[in-house]
Amino acid sequence: MYEDKTLICKDCGEEFIFSAGEQEFYAEKGFVNEPQRCKACRQARKNAGRPQRERSAIICADCGKEDSVPFTPMEGKDYYCRECFAKRNAVGTDAE
Repeated sequence: MYEDKTLICKDCGEEFIFSAGEQEFYAEKGFVNEPQRCKACRQARKNAGRPQRERSAIICADCGKEDSVPFTPMEGKDYYCRECFAKRNAVGTDAE
């Protein structure tokens, strides 16, 4: 029923695909207008009004790698890099 369409982003001027699945989603939600911006420009516009989060440096308690977290760490508490944090969560979900 729907076919992919190539549209032009009104912000950056680049072509982007408005997929058949996206068109179906728009129709289900009752949206009548096609998107005017590519995904990158929509995301940039969405984030433009948000303040940037301050990141704090940490040293991973497992591997010793330096990383950062989007909050101020508390003294005496262990923090983990992204990879070790993901591993620890994966182990925790398997045990349940």
